[in-house]
Amino acid sequence: MIAKIQYFISSSGDNPIKDFINSLENKQKIKVFHIFKLIIEYGINSIPQHIKKLAGTPLWEIRILGKDNIRILYIIFRRETVLLLHGFIKKTQKTNPKEINVAIKRYRQWFLTNDIF
Repeated sequence: MIAKIQYFISSSGDNPIKDFINSLENKQKIKVFHIFKLIIEYGINSIPQHIKKLAGTPLWEIRILGKDNIRILYIIFRRETVLLLHGFIKKTQKTNPKEINVAIKRYRQWFLTNDIF
């Protein structure tokens, strides 16, 4: 299944996912875009080792392992569109609730301003 990736854009026009990716080192960017390519070509379920459901939330995370543990929180809508909400470098074993709250806040903002049906 071919999927589509969409970046969250704030009401002021900011693109925090793009900004996060641009802040990464080149090696990290290559890893991120490799995962995105797999998602687009084969669907999100083609990378089970890189995705995880965040319990108690509507969110999932893309896990890009390496020297730095890159995380990108997302939701899926219309069955084939992955909406990227928040990216960060994970520094501890457990995901910081602040990071989850940022993604949930963006999800709510997106949901209220988009016609998803």
